[in-house]
Amino acid sequence: MNTAHSHHRAPGYLRSLLQLATIPLLLVAAGCSTARGPAGDGTGRPGPLALPASAETATETLVASPRHGEWQDIAVGEDTVRTWIVYPERSDAAPVVLVVHEIFGLTDWIRAVADRLAAEGYIAVAPDLLSGKGPGGGGTEAFTGDAVRSAIRGLDPVEVARRLDGVTAHVVAMPAARDAVACTGYCWGGSTTFDYATRQPDLVSAIVWYGTAPEDRTALGRIQTPVLGFYGGDDARVTSTVPATREAMAAVGKPYDAQVYDNAGHGFLRQQDGRDGANLVAAGGAWARCLRELRVRFGEG
Repeated sequence: MNTAHSHHRAPGYLRSLLQLATIPLLLVAAGCSTARGPAGDGTGRPGPLALPASAETATETLVASPRHGEWQDIAVGEDTVRTWIVYPERSDAAPVVLVVHEIFGLTDWIRAVADRLAAEGYIAVAPDLLSGKGPGGGGTEAFTGDAVRSAIRGLDPVEVARRLDGVTAHVVAMPAARDAVACTGYCWGGSTTFDYATRQPDLVSAIVWYGTAPEDRTALGRIQTPVLGFYGGDDARVTSTVPATREAMAAVGKPYDAQVYDNAGHGFLRQQDGRDGANLVAAGGAWARCLRELRVRFGEG
């Protein structure tokens, strides 16, 4: 073993051990549990917070979920947008949360995030924005390999916003839904959520997970809702844009709260076991903050 090399690595190794040791305390302080099951005490109100499934446990979480989830083919103009909708167990009309998928398309992980949001009392709506774009007119499921990423990158933001508007209009017309909508998205979906906030003035909140902002300040000036962003400290590709976004949003007088989590990487909510525990710490803190934002903006907490 190279002793000089070991000497330089030791501080990082010790820091990782400390992070792992403090994860349970940090999650408890944030009001979170690492449990993957449903929260609640049988009264219809959420109990201690549980994180969404990780990428590794998403499919089994969906299979075990007690909530009603269903696929709907929603007509938006001449398009049909295949959409996963999960309903909460509550006696009154529920607010709606749009869940915008990553560059991987509408995966089981995004569906599991929707399921977790439904467990917290919201109608969670995850449209496949690749609907009709795949081989044979399919959506995410029709692509193989990296073709799905290329297809996502080729989507027109105007068309994406039109589809999100159409899906939203369909859902809020349901008797079980309130006409109150927030939008949250991850990776590409985070950037899309930020862009959608510039186009849809009726959102009550835009919650961006490791996504970049539009560069057009005129567009930013159209935002009518608070923007909350979560970023990994070791995700320089995205997080290096945060200072400029803070400055731009301040210049146009728009609220923007950016939370950066030390040592966490890109996609930390999906990859909760990554970065020597830093991703799990970030996931716990950000998820608790996300739910607090939704409760406040929906007037439920």
